[in-house]
Amino acid sequence: MKLWKTILAAAVLSLAAATSAFAARTDLTLGIVLEPPHLDPTAGAAAAIGEVTYANVFEGLTRIDDNGQVQPALAESWAVSDDGKVYTFKLRSGVKFHDGSAFSADDVKFSLDRARAKDSLNPQKQLFAHITDVTAVNPTTVKVTLDGPQGSFLYDMGQVAAVIVAKASAEGNKDKPIGTGPFKLDHWAKGSEITLVKNSDYWGTAAALDKATFRIVPDAAAAVPALLSGDIQAFANMPAQDALAQVQSDPRFSVVIGSTEGETILSINNKKPPFDKLPVRQALASAIDRSAVIAAASNGLGKPIGSHFSPGDAGYVDLTGVYPHDIAKAKEYLKEAGLENGFSATIKLPPVPYARDGGQVIQSQLKEIGVNLQIIPVEWAEWLSQVFTNKDYDLTIVSHVEPNDIDIYSRPGYYFQYDNPKFNDLIKELGTTVDKDKRLELLGETQRILAHDVPAVYLFELPKIGVWDAKLQGMWTNWPIEADDLTKVKWTD
Repeated sequence: MKLWKTILAAAVLSLAAATSAFAARTDLTLGIVLEPPHLDPTAGAAAAIGEVTYANVFEGLTRIDDNGQVQPALAESWAVSDDGKVYTFKLRSGVKFHDGSAFSADDVKFSLDRARAKDSLNPQKQLFAHITDVTAVNPTTVKVTLDGPQGSFLYDMGQVAAVIVAKASAEGNKDKPIGTGPFKLDHWAKGSEITLVKNSDYWGTAAALDKATFRIVPDAAAAVPALLSGDIQAFANMPAQDALAQVQSDPRFSVVIGSTEGETILSINNKKPPFDKLPVRQALASAIDRSAVIAAASNGLGKPIGSHFSPGDAGYVDLTGVYPHDIAKAKEYLKEAGLENGFSATIKLPPVPYARDGGQVIQSQLKEIGVNLQIIPVEWAEWLSQVFTNKDYDLTIVSHVEPNDIDIYSRPGYYFQYDNPKFNDLIKELGTTVDKDKRLELLGETQRILAHDVPAVYLFELPKIGVWDAKLQGMWTNWPIEADDLTKVKWTD
């Protein structure tokens, strides 16, 4: 009998081990190029913040899904008044923040009032400018009053900077983010990795992953070896460079080329001579060969653009022919500006490969018309401080990844320092227009103005080069919003 029990016990242990061996794994290590400066999306413009935290750690009243559509989030439903000014949100019950505190209408009021306050540090403060009142009707009902109809209000409330935070923990969210999402922060090893773990008290469908580690891989040359070794199992947007073909030929990986909302542009300081002259900006646009920039900066996968609008969005107008590549014409524009002998300037390039690689091509192209660029490499924190905040720059290259953000050219004090009253008026009209056809008409007009005025040279729409283990499911193909949403990510057996 003892022998039989021993054999049976051994069989049970063997079966358990076999079952464990074939169970789908529940951990994931993702590679990201840029380390966030902090983890509070309501207090910083760096896209890397939202890439880690959006939908994972923090949630808004609404959310943007992988198709770019508005979906319920902390608000399970809403009603809009007949005049389009009042939104009444029905909030979900039983929601808790990661520290165990209960979520309620008071948190929504606090978050929206904080975002629209005069001293707000929210990087997308403009999203909240039309809110005139926020009322917590009861713990699960919030009424938001606007100064007029806003065609994109529900979409705006689903953006990264519109996530809901608690008053008690708001000031500490940069280092210790406390949200309501399906994951919570486990640890952050600065310069190395950020690890999230499953939130066992999540109000919605539990995540399949127990742990997700975001590994910082700033060097494009290190990305492929990290994948091949298994140290990293996924890049939502991989800096593959010339090694992309190597990964594509490896059956262990899925390579999914998608689109983003990242308008990659040569940003111009429009108030700094000689760039305050339209013919100078026209000269730059005419001297740059987009195809060569795209080949060097995006593996040839970027889609050329002629204005600040994504080719994947409704209302896009192809304006790439407004200033075709024409060296002779570029020299004519410089002569018109009184600069037929050219001039010297600087270009500050953040560390992302598309900027550094694209910058070298543009430096070479502009030299053909006598514009001599000094390349100044800067780290991301320096770019945010010097270029974005202090406007201490001539030229720079960056991808603007916020969705549908053509309105940034109308924002006072924005780093382009561009000001066109007609454009500003169109943006105001667009904001209060609900009719779809009229909105598309206005979007076309705004794009044409930018294409003519060249407040920036529009290069290409940043592609999303997704590379991950072939057994991984649920990663986003496209980036309608720059976020590594892990809510549906899981391993297959």
